[in-house]
Amino acid sequence: MARTEKVIMTNMCMVFSENRVLVQDKTGDDYSGITFPGGHVERGESFTDAVIREVWEETGLKISEPKLCGIKDWMKDEETRYIVLLYKTDKFEGIVTSSEEGDPNLYVFSAHLHMD
Repeated sequence: MARTEKVIMTNMCMVFSENRVLVQDKTGDDYSGITFPGGHVERGESFTDAVIREVWEETGLKISEPKLCGIKDWMKDEETRYIVLLYKTDKFEGIVTSSEEGDPNLYVFSAHLHMD
């Protein structure tokens, strides 16, 4: 059995404030629907730099101190593993703006949302 495999690395980030979480109504050929902002990790890019860049590109927000809080992976095909690193942060600045990838102006409100 091989010890190496092709991997596609991606990220998503829950940007939250009190009991609100930013979600995006994503549009595109590969995926559409409600999701957290995020995207692919570029070759040579750190995981942290990638999630900061992706959130900025998709929402206009400059996040800081993203914390890794989950990992999801699956085999995309027989030779390729797809990995999603899930982050969270309540540290951000800027004004939420739409991008070509979707509209991030939706918020989820929940009295039972625990971000600890």
